[in-house]
Amino acid sequence: MKIIEITTLLNSPIDRVWEIFSDLTRADWVPFAEKITLEEGVRKFEMEGVGEIKEKILLLDNENRHMSYRVIKSPVPLEHHLAEIKLTESETNKTKLYWKSEINPDVFEKLIKDGMEASIEMIKKIVE
Repeated sequence: MKIIEITTLLNSPIDRVWEIFSDLTRADWVPFAEKITLEEGVRKFEMEGVGEIKEKILLLDNENRHMSYRVIKSPVPLEHHLAEIKLTESETNKTKLYWKSEINPDVFEKLIKDGMEASIEMIKKIVE
């Protein structure tokens, strides 16, 4: 199993960044996402050229700005994908983003990491 951890500082207040993550059907920060829907705690991504991805939302903690999810359907054969996102506030009214993903098989590490990094770049364009 591979673990990917990304920590970055966003030049935006924490509430503005959390609005993006906590709106579970918001698609403008997800590369190639045409539409995201939510039904019974499962988020479904319809993605151009990629196919359908489904994630089970395990935790959405608005007070502590923390969420976790696991992929339950993917166009690639993932055996395990568990992720968590945590936001904390810096002293300068910026937001520290911590995003961790556990994946198996290891061969998909680059694919998942590239997707996380592309999503972060899209978030930066929205909030900064």
